[in-house]
Amino acid sequence: MVKVNWTEESRYWLNSIFHYIASDNLTAAVNTINGIYEKTQILRHLPEIGYTYQHSSRKHIRIILHGHYRIAYLYREKDNEIDVLGVFHGKMEVRNYLRLS
Repeated sequence: MVKVNWTEESRYWLNSIFHYIASDNLTAAVNTINGIYEKTQILRHLPEIGYTYQHSSRKHIRIILHGHYRIAYLYREKDNEIDVLGVFHGKMEVRNYLRLS
């Protein structure tokens, strides 16, 4: 089983999403964040389920979808761990926000 880690950056994005939705509907905000978290738990058993994110870095970044959101993660097979890098609304251009350094 793969360990799933949430980076500081990904926690920032989750917090931003929560507050944005909660300003209109607290229940929807809670359900959205819980849904995103639950979706990432699939990665514990299927770490390569997401599609490969095409970029210039050598990192093995993949993306899974949950509703209107894209969850970007780095699969570190050698360490048997996944780092969730960020959660982005589908209309956002991921390359503008994902830090690949």
